[in-house]
Amino acid sequence: MKLKNSFFYTIRENIKDEDSVSGNLLVRAGMIKKTSSGIYMFLPLGQKVLENIKKVVREEMNMINSEEVLMPCLVNEEFYSKTNRLSSFKNDMFKLKDRYDKRYVLGPTHEEIFTICALSKVRSFKDLPFSLYQIGKKFRDESRPKYGLIRVREFQMKDAYSFDKDFDGLDISYNNMFNAYKKIFARLGINYRIVKSDTGNMGGILSEEFQAITDIGEDVVAFCESCDYSANLEVCESIISTKESTEKKLEKDIVETKDATKTSELLKYLNEAESKLVKTLIYNIDDKLYAVLIKNDSSVNELKLSKLFDGMEVRLATDEEINNNLDTVIGYIGPIGLNIPIIVDNEVSMMVNFIVGANKKDYHYKNVNIEDFNIDLVSDIRYAKQGDMCPICGKNLLFKKGIEVGNTFKLGTKYSECFDLMYTDKNNTLKPVVMGCYGIGIERCLAAIVEQRNDEKGIIWPMSIAPYKVAIIIVDTNNEMQLETANHLYQLFTDADIETLLDDRNERVGVKFNDMDLIGIPIRITIGKKANDHIVELKKRIDDEISEISVFDVLYKVQDIIDEENI
Repeated sequence: MKLKNSFFYTIRENIKDEDSVSGNLLVRAGMIKKTSSGIYMFLPLGQKVLENIKKVVREEMNMINSEEVLMPCLVNEEFYSKTNRLSSFKNDMFKLKDRYDKRYVLGPTHEEIFTICALSKVRSFKDLPFSLYQIGKKFRDESRPKYGLIRVREFQMKDAYSFDKDFDGLDISYNNMFNAYKKIFARLGINYRIVKSDTGNMGGILSEEFQAITDIGEDVVAFCESCDYSANLEVCESIISTKESTEKKLEKDIVETKDATKTSELLKYLNEAESKLVKTLIYNIDDKLYAVLIKNDSSVNELKLSKLFDGMEVRLATDEEINNNLDTVIGYIGPIGLNIPIIVDNEVSMMVNFIVGANKKDYHYKNVNIEDFNIDLVSDIRYAKQGDMCPICGKNLLFKKGIEVGNTFKLGTKYSECFDLMYTDKNNTLKPVVMGCYGIGIERCLAAIVEQRNDEKGIIWPMSIAPYKVAIIIVDTNNEMQLETANHLYQLFTDADIETLLDDRNERVGVKFNDMDLIGIPIRITIGKKANDHIVELKKRIDDEISEISVFDVLYKVQDIIDEENI
């Protein structure tokens, strides 16, 4: 592409309403432009990067014989009703009616549609296995879009689905897709970790996420450097030492704590460490109140709590519910004498002589032990904390933020049973098809790459997805020899299938250098005064070294760099 008459621009200043490095750089590089909250247009350079990512994805999908299709964005609402997902998506779906008052949604995900598609083929076990994928639009009515392309309302996803006759077949399909994903993210140059996660409203028996490690991100990845364990914080096990305390148990004692309204004041008043303080939270679970005991410096993991009750919705009880149903005082709630079921976190169950509220204004109990009140259930119900024990090897866990760029699910028969996707086996018995589901966020990959690969000058694209591999800079566009050399090299690279950008704008050379650094072109060739001697300058984006090279050798040198850096 020649820049002089192209749609190309850059922005020097940081973008005020972009709250991520990637969003800021991509807007400044003229690759994307926000049209409204969580909705972006892709401009020529951004579109080229997007297509290069899709190309990598398609190549790896085709290698495992997954066939590409394209599904509609406009989906009959009835399909989501069949799988009970209208309620689970709640307000995240964009809903609309046609002129006949028929209800539709803009597809947030396409499990239902792919299942319906498979109905056209599957009759017997001989029709299985097979795999389909698409790269298409998804829509989510996010309440708070943020981080540029990371959380948006309209986005492109590669979603694939496998169809097998049994779970042994699903294991094979899942592993094929799993390995393809590892190749895709390696080729895209993404630093990632694979973590166990919750299946959520997708359902199924297994979910794993590919998390791009970044300084921002909505997910927290817990991992162990001593073994291969890693998990999304949502599902990370909280392992405690089973070694019993040697501290002698004391008799509980009720203590007046008047005017100690803050934790720091309470601990100072009692002359105790925070590690002794246990908070009692009241939860509403299926319209019944429960007391949940957890250490003061820990947080309740509501997903873990919900799983104790077969996935029922859990929420903190309101002040009104507490006042109307319990003989206690908000701010002084404790387990002793509380007339509701009590759930205790594993960590609390090992504590000795701890502090709790006394259900009476201005009073607390100290030296409380598990034997002092009735317990209905002891379980892991808290979020793991940095430094907790690894569930596999017992070493300390580390935490990092991550962007979920891919996920894989073993769906099982949930969707096939809802839509009667059945086959007859060798014994002529009707059985449900076993499904898997696999997603990659295309724009999220793009954003994650920029988050991981940038410097003070701009974006540093990996060779595999850069919009152009080479940028040719003309120092003086009025110099005929420089123009002639530039056009000769441009044609030479183009004929060699090397995507090349020729900056023939009438701009100062410093502006051109800054623009090429900002948009992240991997190789820069500068044509200046030595063009008369058939010498040009070559520089890679990833380092500061500039080398002089003969015009006659430059093609071979560029090809070598591309071969070396292409992942």
